[in-house]
Amino acid sequence: MADSTAEERSLNFLEEIVEADLQSGKYKAIHTRFPPEPNGYLHIGHAKSICLNFSLAMKYGGKTNLRFDDTNPVKEETEYVDSILEDVNWLGFKPSNVFYASDYFEELYGFGVKLIQKGLAYVDESSSEQIALQKGTPTEAGVVNEYRSRSIEENLRFFKEMREGKFADGAKVLRAKIDMASPNMHLRDPVLYRIKHANHHRTGAAWCIYPMYDFAHGQCDSIEHITHSICTLEFIPHRPLYDWFIEKLEIFPSRQYEFARLNLNYTVMSKRKLLELVNEKYVSGWDDPRMPTISGLRRRGYTPESIRNFTERIGVQKRDNLIDVSLLEFCIREDLNKTAKRKMVVFDPLKIVISNYPESIEMLTSEDYPEAAEKNSYRELPFSRELYIEREDFMEDPPKKFFRLAPGKMVRLKSAYIIQCNEVIKDGSGKITELRCAYLPESKSGADSSGLKVQGTLHWVSISQAINIELRLYDRLFKVENPGMESGDFKDYINPGSLHVIPYAFAEPSLRNAKFSEGYQFIRKAYFCLDKDSSDEKIIFNRTVSLKDAKKG
Repeated sequence: MADSTAEERSLNFLEEIVEADLQSGKYKAIHTRFPPEPNGYLHIGHAKSICLNFSLAMKYGGKTNLRFDDTNPVKEETEYVDSILEDVNWLGFKPSNVFYASDYFEELYGFGVKLIQKGLAYVDESSSEQIALQKGTPTEAGVVNEYRSRSIEENLRFFKEMREGKFADGAKVLRAKIDMASPNMHLRDPVLYRIKHANHHRTGAAWCIYPMYDFAHGQCDSIEHITHSICTLEFIPHRPLYDWFIEKLEIFPSRQYEFARLNLNYTVMSKRKLLELVNEKYVSGWDDPRMPTISGLRRRGYTPESIRNFTERIGVQKRDNLIDVSLLEFCIREDLNKTAKRKMVVFDPLKIVISNYPESIEMLTSEDYPEAAEKNSYRELPFSRELYIEREDFMEDPPKKFFRLAPGKMVRLKSAYIIQCNEVIKDGSGKITELRCAYLPESKSGADSSGLKVQGTLHWVSISQAINIELRLYDRLFKVENPGMESGDFKDYINPGSLHVIPYAFAEPSLRNAKFSEGYQFIRKAYFCLDKDSSDEKIIFNRTVSLKDAKKG
């Protein structure tokens, strides 16, 4: 564990800001928030923001709100709200409060009225296309239209009638009156309210006008007395507008800060693109184990500890960069190496018959946690005359450094005996169907008196006691490093080998009692977890990650 001086030396820029604010007496305590829009499932990028906001507040004794930005009823669903609540809780964080922007619709409407009364907002009847044209370009000033000079009384009446549902969608909007010549396009009279006759997931049909994100965001922060409103870098040009609203409305001065969002290679992080993958059936759903969603990662067997460790390792930057997904894979591998129970599973079976072993079942013991002796437990394994090993673990004519089974060679069977291959049986086509072997009774693991040292150790299962399981071997969803930046449709770069199913693998019988909450290392293969679709009739395991980093090109 790092000492406090080392921790101080490694403060990120947000921690430096918070410490300065607390030391100066600007705030007695800090208050952060995580404000997701419930229009999709959260992904690993959101996990970074969740961990940052909650961990920052926890470190300095503050609070964190979870606030749903539910200002667009057309795209929002209760399903997404429920999934977000589950994701935040699963990551190990408990919000101080759970709020919704819709909790503040009346106050936000009042803020709109206040801006009109101060001569700082007006109702515009221009179409969205006209408004876009009138805004000009970054190098040309915008054009003031006829509605900008409406009287305060007329604007108040129209805004009230907008709320009462007297106009169709798109007929009118409320705009701030700022500066149509500002070099910052966000300050060229931005839209504050639009008309949407749509049912809201919480307020039903009570409202038909809804605030825009830029108007709702800062005001909700202020209402909740958020001290440090942490956003991603794309919100830097929005900050002057955030500050303008707070200043003109004379409300609690929340302050916005920006950090670099998480960009991960071999994936896409756009909700729109992820929704395309779901809707067009490229994946089985938002929680498909190939998706970068938190629910997808959870279904694949990632742990909250591994994701928190990952976000801590990548740190907090001020510049966008592309993070190698192998770091995320390293974090889950590191965690599962300590926590995953070891099991033996044969993917591609080759039968061996131990000719000199009796026609009986012997129960052997094997450790569950070789890497964590302090928590070790043991399980019993049935051993018999007929076993399966991996087909790739035998070669009839092996190269010099092949340390597995071959004619005349010896290997150790994990937690069992040393065996030697004496005969190879083939079918009419020349395919190897069976190996005849002999075992050394005095070579039993834990009580070996044979004096022999063999270089290879193989995993195995007893044929008569083995259970059938389905394996889903997941790989990276895209075959290029940055699919979102490639030419053409990003879906053209989907990896056709991102899922390989082995319908019948053979597992040691203890896996019949596998738990959804546990991770497993299938010895010499990979880390796996039980899939949510698994049942007593069909046991399904998902590959979480390989045992070693496999470089992708």
